[in-house]
Amino acid sequence: MGTVILVRHGRTQANVDGILAGRTAGVDLDDRGLEQAAATAERLRPVPLVGVVSSPLERCRQTSALILDRQQGSPAFLVEDDITECDYGDWQGGTLKQLSTEKLWKVVQSSPSAVVFPGGESLAAMQARSVAAIRRIDAEFEEQHGPGAVWAAVSHGDIIKSILADAYGMHLDLFQRISVGPASVSIVRYGSGSPSVHATNTESGDLSWLRTAPPVEDAPVGGGAGPA
Repeated sequence: MGTVILVRHGRTQANVDGILAGRTAGVDLDDRGLEQAAATAERLRPVPLVGVVSSPLERCRQTSALILDRQQGSPAFLVEDDITECDYGDWQGGTLKQLSTEKLWKVVQSSPSAVVFPGGESLAAMQARSVAAIRRIDAEFEEQHGPGAVWAAVSHGDIIKSILADAYGMHLDLFQRISVGPASVSIVRYGSGSPSVHATNTESGDLSWLRTAPPVEDAPVGGGAGPA
């Protein structure tokens, strides 16, 4: 089975200002976001990535570039439209303070599977496209590099939350219970059976164990011994 490292982009000024940037062009990492992305790139330095796949938006491309710069080898770099940010439609560019007064806000919080953003896409469609893309790319990397292949997908908060919810077997209505911070790392392994989640929303810690951790199809009964 392949291993995907889900990386959220670093912080932007829109994040600080509480603006729902969505797919707005020209939203770059701020100084803190560059520091966060560089720190995550350092965490990933010991992991021989076979590829880095990025959302097409600038903040993800910048985060991806920092990861690639610190890799020892030459991972493939791909841009994947299906892991781009949710199309928030008319909500794009609005402030979270103002949007929280909308009737739809409570539905976003409690019943995300029922949400269709006015002029945009549904959260269910967002999850379907992003999960399908991650599983497809993971299978491609595994076919090319073998079951020990490790790769990174650099995307957005709601996208990564929806992918993790799928991996956990959670209904989309529960995905708001998952937190995914700027430049955080989450780790999922896919196989012939159920996915296994090995980390969620981590901001520190040694990832070198991913170099040699053998993929295991079945969950270890009793928890196993963990990485060497």
